[in-house]
Amino acid sequence: MENVIDMLWQNYQNTEFLLTQPLSNDFSFAIVTAHNPLGTLLTPSQNRLRDRALQSKILQYQSPYRCLVGAAPDLSHMEKSWAVFIDKDQALELGREFGQHAIYYVNQGLLSLISCFEPHRDEVPMGLFHQRLKLVSDLPEL
Repeated sequence: MENVIDMLWQNYQNTEFLLTQPLSNDFSFAIVTAHNPLGTLLTPSQNRLRDRALQSKILQYQSPYRCLVGAAPDLSHMEKSWAVFIDKDQALELGREFGQHAIYYVNQGLLSLISCFEPHRDEVPMGLFHQRLKLVSDLPEL
């Protein structure tokens, strides 16, 4: 039987991103969420509280950031997330602080999935970020 974390890890690799405007390939950034820590499904209200705490933490970096939504390709699961222009080590620290199995990192337009808690798990290259991007006029309320 497949481990739950391995199943989540596979799902993470299929994620697409909903944005209201494209992001430049000129800068590296992380994609982090506070929703559903360690794979535990929380209520929308609990996730909103966690998201507010994450946004407060992001403000402390004094770096540009942008709201986006990480979603399953069929939109059956969506999590509010943030693109934050910080380095990979800061992003991993942020992911760990908010109980996330992994974060995404974009460097020169290339998307990677990086484990926050399992150093033996290799960083997974996921191709060009813009190929996983869906531009929308408004982000869904979560």
